[in-house]
Formats: sequence, structure tokens, C-alpha cells
Amino acid sequence: MLRVSVLKRRDGFTLRAEFDAPTPGIVALFGRSGCGKTTLVNLISGLLTPDEGSVRLNDSVLTDTRSGTAIPVEKRRIGYVFQDPRLFPHFSVLGNLRYGQRRTLARHSISFDEVVSLLGLTGLLDRRPHQLSGGERQRVSLGRALLSQPGLLLLDEPLASLDVARREEVLPYLEALRDRLSIPMVYVSHQFDEVLRLATHVVLMESGKVVAQGTLGEVSLRPELRAIVGPDSVGAVLDGVITKTDPARGMADLQVGHGTLYVSLRDVAVGSRVRVQLLARDIILATESPRGLSVQNTLQGVVAEVSDDEHEAVLVKVDIGGAIVLARITQNALEALRLRVGTAVWVLVKAVSTRGHAFRM
Repeated sequence: MLRVSVLKRRDGFTLRAEFDAPTPGIVALFGRSGCGKTTLVNLISGLLTPDEGSVRLNDSVLTDTRSGTAIPVEKRRIGYVFQDPRLFPHFSVLGNLRYGQRRTLARHSISFDEVVSLLGLTGLLDRRPHQLSGGERQRVSLGRALLSQPGLLLLDEPLASLDVARREEVLPYLEALRDRLSIPMVYVSHQFDEVLRLATHVVLMESGKVVAQGTLGEVSLRPELRAIVGPDSVGAVLDGVITKTDPARGMADLQVGHGTLYVSLRDVAVGSRVRVQLLARDIILATESPRGLSVQNTLQGVVAEVSDDEHEAVLVKVDIGGAIVLARITQNALEALRLRVGTAVWVLVKAVSTRGHAFRM
């Protein structure tokens, strides 16, 4: 476990944050810019000292103000990847990677060749940083951090300075790190699509406080998230297992709860775990079994909760067999369908509205 409980007052801003997250995996610190994410990650790293509190990683106490424990930054075995790659311009890619390798006193559990292969750096080793794209520089920065043999890897908005194409270039490598290495990671972001693809645990922050935490599926249903991402991005996040693939069409069958979704997904094997977000705005509810529709995804469920939403709408949580789907409908539709807790419904989802992300952990 990564256990953090800290208080820090700085420049008129107060951070009071507490969370416990399982390791390994990726803990996403998510929230608006200025909510305290970078301050919190700097407290974990030791670059900042809390006014009060503690930071513990598994059996190691990194910081504890009560006992006076404060492990020096260089002895914490923490790798830090910043928004700006901060490579040495006078070193080649090989030199930058070797620098990270030389700075560790830990046993080499991650080999040089493994890092180079994992991050696709083989063809870049002789280049200097100015000869690299933004995505390539960030991959080298990741490799240098990994070669320091960290017990914890911190990534502070590592994709924020990249354009969309370069972000899409780097994201698969971050997924590979999560799936193939057992290094705990803390990932700072204010982009929910990055959290959707990467996180195993989410810490939701607002105005210097942790307002929610848990699995992404749990946090996706919380009103605190809706307040940050806005109504159009609200939707349940579901984890499922691939039961059938259709490579010719780039589609696959994904078992979620007691039902099956037909999702857009290529290059995935039967048995793979996949995560998908179903946006509340794209969900249609019916009280009778639908027929003669172009919508191919129909899930049976029971209304678990109804809550008010903005603009005369309501949010309906539907239990589809241990998994929850969130639908936004009008107040008029709620009354016309006579929906209440316990009502049996059919959940309709357009296949073109679903996009899955392979998730091997």
C-alpha cells in the first residue's frame, strides 16, 4: 500500500490530503489545475516537507513528522518524470539512459535491454535530445527513471506538453509499463481520458483536498467527478472480459455484468480484460424488450438509484448484474416510463459509442 496523510500550507494555499492506494498499479491524482496535485506528488517525493503527516510505501516510512523521519530524496528510490523531460542536452539517448543506471545503489531488477525494448528506444540510442520529437524525449525520460531501479515512479503530467498525436504515441508505452512491470506509479493528470486508459486507483482532488478515491469504476459514479469533468463526460466505467473477437470488423464481444457489449476494439485476444466507458448521454432506457432497432447492444438490468441532475435531467443508475450503468434522461421520460428503484429496464448502447482499452493487470 501507498499510504499518504499530509498537511502543507504554502503561499496562501492549504493542502490537506489523505489516501490509501493498493500497490502495484497506477494511482491517478486527478483534478483541475491548481487543486494541489503537484504539491502532493512533491510531498511524496521528498522535494517538499509536510507541516504535518506521513508518507508510507509498503513497509517503508518515507516521511513521518511525529517521529522526525524524513528519508533524503536521493535515498527514497523514487523515479520522477516531469512534464518537461529535462534530458541532458550534451548526452546522447544512450548517455542519458546510462546516467539513470549509474545513479542507483539498488539491485538491478530492470535491465537496460528490457527498458530499451519496452519503450521502443533501440533506434534512438545515438541521437541527441534536440534530434528527438516530444514523445521520444518523454520516452527517454521514462527510461532514465526506470533504470534508476525505483521502488515508486512519479509522473507529473508527463503528456501535458505534447500535442494529441504525440500523446497517442506515448500512452501505449505507459500502458505497457503498467501491465508488464510491478513498480507502483503515481500519475498526475487533469485529462480524464488519460486516467481512463491508465489508472488502477483514482484519487480525486478539489481545492487542496481529496474528495473521493477508489477504483475508477467507483469514482466514475461519484458526483464529485461530475462536478469536475462536466455533464457531457459523465459515464460509468466498466471492466469486462473479451469472449469473442471479430478482427475483420475491428469489433469484439465484452462480457460486463450479466450481459455482453459489442465494442470497437482491435488486436485483442479472447480472455483479455478490457475497460470501457459508457457515457450517460449515450444511454437509452426501455421498459420493454426492444425490437427492430439498429442499436446492437441491449443489456437487461434493474434501476438501482435515481438522482437529480442539472438542466431538468435525472441520472439513473442501472444494475446489470454487479456492474452499474449510468443513464441521463429527462424528468418527463422518468415520469412517462414510471421508473423507480427496482424497475426492470433494458439498457441500449450504440456500438459506435463504445471504445475499449485493454487492461491486463
